[in-house]
Amino acid sequence: MRKYLGVFLVFLLSVSVAQAQRAEVTIQLNEQFFDALLDAIFNSQTPLEFPLAGNDSKLKIQNSKNADHVLAIKARNSLFFSSFNDNSSPSNAAASNLPCNESIRLQREIDGVRTAVRFRDGKIYAPLAFSGNYNPPLVGCIGFSGWAETNIELEFDQNNQRLIGRAIVTNVSLSGTGGVGGSFLTKLVQSAIDKRVNPIQILQTDKISFVVPIQNSGSLRMKAVAIRPDIQNGVLNVRVVYEFQKS
Repeated sequence: MRKYLGVFLVFLLSVSVAQAQRAEVTIQLNEQFFDALLDAIFNSQTPLEFPLAGNDSKLKIQNSKNADHVLAIKARNSLFFSSFNDNSSPSNAAASNLPCNESIRLQREIDGVRTAVRFRDGKIYAPLAFSGNYNPPLVGCIGFSGWAETNIELEFDQNNQRLIGRAIVTNVSLSGTGGVGGSFLTKLVQSAIDKRVNPIQILQTDKISFVVPIQNSGSLRMKAVAIRPDIQNGVLNVRVVYEFQKS
């Protein structure tokens, strides 16, 4: 009976492959999965950190024909930041002449806003809580924190056979300022993400291809040839197109 059943299953599989050389498999990822993943990341290691993009404002000051005006702007910036951030006090890196680590560190939560991944209206929203340091010229090392409104756009990279995401920062809200002062940081954060994070590799086809052994008939390779994301409210459906190849 087992012998005949095995032959029957091989026959059905052969007919199915002959009639349709491709099949689609759906992998569903919900928001709870990403919440658990982020909890594991933040609980198991130090905060994710990446450097800010190169600060070219020093060059702009040197080339400015109105240096006094630029100095006044920098002084006002220093007063603005010191009004809401204790890190700009005399005990900070600027006052003690310590090196300033110009970077952004992702945090689990800032002011009630949690780093998360949310699927809404066919889009991926990813609020990112962060803290960091910035060293504008003539001001010194400034500590800041807040959260960034971020959208993640998915696309299938045909040339490299991978599903990638691109994080796009639309706005930055600084902690304790009601969003005031976030415009220049938006550009810094986006530039840093573009240089250090984007593109984000999510799935690569060769990592999800596999071989199915068939008793007494060799094996059948299921090769992933395309990935199509489908975003619905609360879930991300990753549809993988497989091509059957006899091996």
